[in-house]
Amino acid sequence: MDSRFLQVNEIFLSIQGESSYAGRPCTFVRLTGCNLRCRWCDTAYAFYEGARMAVSEVLDRVEKLGCDLVEITGGEPLLQDGVHDLIAGLLERGSTVLIETSGASDVARLDPRVVRIMDLKCPGSGESGRNLWSNLEQLTSRDEIKFVLADRRDYEWARDVICGRDLAGRVGAVLLSPVHGELAPALLASWILEDHLPARLQLQIHKYVWSPDARGV
Repeated sequence: MDSRFLQVNEIFLSIQGESSYAGRPCTFVRLTGCNLRCRWCDTAYAFYEGARMAVSEVLDRVEKLGCDLVEITGGEPLLQDGVHDLIAGLLERGSTVLIETSGASDVARLDPRVVRIMDLKCPGSGESGRNLWSNLEQLTSRDEIKFVLADRRDYEWARDVICGRDLAGRVGAVLLSPVHGELAPALLASWILEDHLPARLQLQIHKYVWSPDARGV
C-alpha cells in the first residue's frame, strides 16, 4: 500500500474520553480496518467504512481543527503503512500524538515520541490469543496499557498480567475499563480496592456526555 495515502473512517474534534488524557480537547483520526473482532467492539463501523485520503490532506484537516492533542485510532491504525508518515507530519507540526493499538500489531516501528495506548485483549473479548506479548518490551513510562473487562474472569486475568509483569512499574498508566452497560463500574471499583491493585479505573466519559452510540464524539 502507498504510504502517502490512508483509508480514513472519520476525523473529528471532541473531548478525550479515555486514558490519562481524559477530559482534554482532542482531535481524533480514525482509520479504517481491523484484524480483530472483539465481542464488545463499539466501532465496528470502522471495519470497512472510509475514504482514501492523502496523508497531506489528513494533516491539513487536523490542522484546521486547531487542537495540538491528536489521537490516531481505528480500527487498528498500525495496519496501514501511511500511519507512520502521518505521525511524522503531526510531530513535525508540534502535536502531542497518541496512538491506540490493540497490541496485536508490532509497535517497534513507532516513533518513540508517540504515546502508545495499548489495549491488551482479555478473554471476554474473544481475541486474547492474538496479543503480541513482545510488544510489552517496547513500552516506556510515557505509554499506557488498557484492559477492557466484561466480567470477574477478565478482571482476574488482567490482575495477574499487571502483577506478574510489573506493568505499573514500567508504564505511565494501567487502565481498567468496564464494558459499557455490561460490567458495573462500582463493582469493578470494589475489586480494585479489595486487591489494592496499582491501576486506574477508567470510564468512557464520552459515552456519558453523549449517547453511547454517537459517532464523531
